[in-house]
Amino acid sequence: MEIEKLKKRLLKEELRIQRSRGKSRRSWVIVLVLIMATALAAGGFYWYNLDTMLERDFARAERLVENGSYREAAEAFAALQKRHPHFEGAPQALFKAAEIHSFYRKNYHEAVLCYLLVEKHYPQSELAGRSLVQVADIYKTRLRDFARAIVAYQKILDRGNFSEADRVQYEIGDAYFHLNNFEQARIEFDIFLKNYPDSPRLPEVAYRIAVTASLEEELERAAKGFRQVIEQWPDNPYALEARFSLAGVLEEMEELKASLKILQGLQGIYPNGEILEKKILKVKARIAKKKKAI
Repeated sequence: MEIEKLKKRLLKEELRIQRSRGKSRRSWVIVLVLIMATALAAGGFYWYNLDTMLERDFARAERLVENGSYREAAEAFAALQKRHPHFEGAPQALFKAAEIHSFYRKNYHEAVLCYLLVEKHYPQSELAGRSLVQVADIYKTRLRDFARAIVAYQKILDRGNFSEADRVQYEIGDAYFHLNNFEQARIEFDIFLKNYPDSPRLPEVAYRIAVTASLEEELERAAKGFRQVIEQWPDNPYALEARFSLAGVLEEMEELKASLKILQGLQGIYPNGEILEKKILKVKARIAKKKKAI
């Protein structure tokens, strides 16, 4: 009998322990469910309001610009893009960081880096093309790195559909000119004449082709080029420059009287009268010297 009682007591104790464990498990399950529900709710709230929060961060960075805190503003825009690269305003944020470095901080290397990141991460964005233009212009006009400028300008042309393609082609020729590669400069300017016959830069480009020929001592070709500018665009300012330059070429070719006649015809209309008068005196002196020699 005692054994039976003991068995019953043990069985009751086992059932009690099992019920206690069941309640404990249910409690843990409920806690876990509550935690997960809270996390999901918080995550849902975060993602639902993410654009609003990012727009607020964007506006905060813009206020930093307005307050003159340019370094902090550039860092804020760049950080916004880095943390949320798929945010709708991310390309604009990175582009603004580049503009701040370029226009306000004059930190051109950092500006180039940000512009290139726009082109790399958002190649289909309208800002990608604008970024490449800024990179090319910074290399050429600010850093005077003409070789890199040429690469950037050429990439713009390769992308196509750029409204100022004639300017880009001109800049390529001008960059080669600054590198003293006059032959390639002339090639690029010839491409300009062929591809952009309606460009307002046409007189200047034709003039510069003649200049490259002059610098390479191709005097006949240079004279022909200057005469073309004078005949085709007589009212353009570059026609005056072409007349002055033609006089210089003719002087080198020992056609001194023809040179002097052109120079005297420029008196009163050439913008740099002092240089013109010096040139006239020089040619007259050469003519007088030549007469004495005869």
